[in-house]
Amino acid sequence: MSGTTVMLSELEHDALTELVNIGVSRAASSLRNMVGEQVTLAVPSVEVVSRKAAATLIRERESGELIAVRQDFEGAFSGRALLIFPESNSLPLVHAVTGDELGPDEVVAMENEALSETGNVVLNGCLATMANMLKRPLSMSLPQVLRGDGDLFFELSERADDQGVVLFLYINFSISGRDIRGYIAMLMDLPSLEALKLLIGEFIERVMGVEDLGQLG
Repeated sequence: MSGTTVMLSELEHDALTELVNIGVSRAASSLRNMVGEQVTLAVPSVEVVSRKAAATLIRERESGELIAVRQDFEGAFSGRALLIFPESNSLPLVHAVTGDELGPDEVVAMENEALSETGNVVLNGCLATMANMLKRPLSMSLPQVLRGDGDLFFELSERADDQGVVLFLYINFSISGRDIRGYIAMLMDLPSLEALKLLIGEFIERVMGVEDLGQLG
């Protein structure tokens, strides 16, 4: 996909996809523990795109209002993580994570809290696992629920030099037999993506058993 300056090689993209899938698998396990039901999270594709392209991808696939849970992360690479899904999936998700024990009014009252907790479990689980495998710590902010569209979520600006990029993941949820589609997006600036690219390179070397002569220790 065009629109990025820092490009990943095919091997780096494959390694990133593997890291993401392991992270999402751990997140699914954490979510399963929280809701006490079978949870499946699958990631059909991983793309690195410009913020504008990410907003376009969302707009092409989702015509209605969107909800996102946002958390900022800081460490060797920094940025903002978003768990995004159609607003129409919101209440089914709340029903799933609350075990269908709440009445309609209670579900609406609990919506933001349940969404925050779900986003926190998924984003934290995914990012913490990736950071652990890359051997770098990350700190995460508290979750915040947003409602709007891709332009809002990806903070599109009028500046032509807006060089922010988005690591864009399609995810398919299945909780207690409910199919809930969504997206995970990680907004990073180019220095953070470059730092992530270097860490992925180190990860590949460790996995392949190749020693980098320039690596300390």
